[in-house]
Amino acid sequence: MSLPIFQIAAIVPVAVYLARCGVGLRRRNAQTWESLVACLQPDWSGRELSVDFLSKEGLNATPEETWERMHGVRGIRAMYLNAGVMLEMVDYAARNIAVSSNDQAIFESLRWDAMQIRAESLKVLGRDAFNQASESVRSNAFHVASMYAGTAARMAQFLQVSAPEMLTDFVAAM
Repeated sequence: MSLPIFQIAAIVPVAVYLARCGVGLRRRNAQTWESLVACLQPDWSGRELSVDFLSKEGLNATPEETWERMHGVRGIRAMYLNAGVMLEMVDYAARNIAVSSNDQAIFESLRWDAMQIRAESLKVLGRDAFNQASESVRSNAFHVASMYAGTAARMAQFLQVSAPEMLTDFVAAM
C-alpha cells in the first residue's frame, strides 16, 4: 500500500520539474531580438560609463568617476540585469545566426564574461550593503563596469560583422 504512494510522491515532483523545463524552453525559443532588447534596463544606459562605450574596451575614468557616472548601486544592479539579458542575446544569436567555429569561441567568451559580470556585481552589491560605498567597493565596481563595457563592445562588434540588422537595436538600448 505505501509503495504506490511513495512512487507517486517521487514521480510528481519530477513531472512538475520536466513540465517547467519544457515551458521554459518554449518561452526561450519564442523570444525575438526585439523582446530581448526590450528587457535591457530602460532607466540606465551604459553610455554614461564612457563616451566610446560601445566602440572600445575599457574605461578612461577613475573608480570614483565611474562610481558617480554609473550612479553607484543603481548602475551595478542594471549591469547585473543587463548581463543576464546579454546571456540570452548570445543564446539567441547562436540559434538564429549562421555562425562559424570562430563565432562559437566568441559566444563562449561572451557567455563567460556575462557570468563574471553577474558574479562580480553580486559581490559589489553585498559589500556595498555592509561598507556603505567604501574605496574597495568603488574599485570592484570599476572592475565590473570595465568588464561590462568590454563585453558590450565585443557584442556590438560581433553584431556589426554577423548581424548588422540587430546592431541598431542593441546600440540604442545600451
